[in-house]
Amino acid sequence: MSSPAMRWVAASLFAVLSWMVVGSAVVRPLTAAAEDHEEPLTRKVKSKVAPAYPDVARRMSIAGTVKVMVVVAPNGSIKSTKVVGGHPLLVNAVLEALKKWRFEPGPDENTGIVEFKFQPPE
Repeated sequence: MSSPAMRWVAASLFAVLSWMVVGSAVVRPLTAAAEDHEEPLTRKVKSKVAPAYPDVARRMSIAGTVKVMVVVAPNGSIKSTKVVGGHPLLVNAVLEALKKWRFEPGPDENTGIVEFKFQPPE
C-alpha cells in the first residue's frame, strides 16, 4: 500500500472511531460554574439517565471526565448544551443522555456545569 493510501486508511479509521459513541458511566453531581461567571446551578434534577459507556472507548480503555455547560429552561428541560471538556469518544454518549434529563421547574433559566466520569471496567 502506498504512503498516501495508508494515510487515507488511518484518517478514515480515526474518523469512524471518533464518531462511534454510546456506553455506561458514573455521573458526578452538578457543580457550580458557568462560562463567564461562577454561579451554582440551583435546579434540582428530577430525572436523569446515565450515558452508556461507548464500546470503542471501553475496548481502548479510555477514561476521563466530560464536562458540559447546560442551560436549564424554566420548565425544567435542558434548553442548550455546550461541551467544555472531555474525550471525543465519550462526548456523544453524554449529549444523548442529557437529552433525557429533566429538572424541577423554576422561575428563571439556570446555567451550570454537569460532569460525567467514565472509568473502564476492571
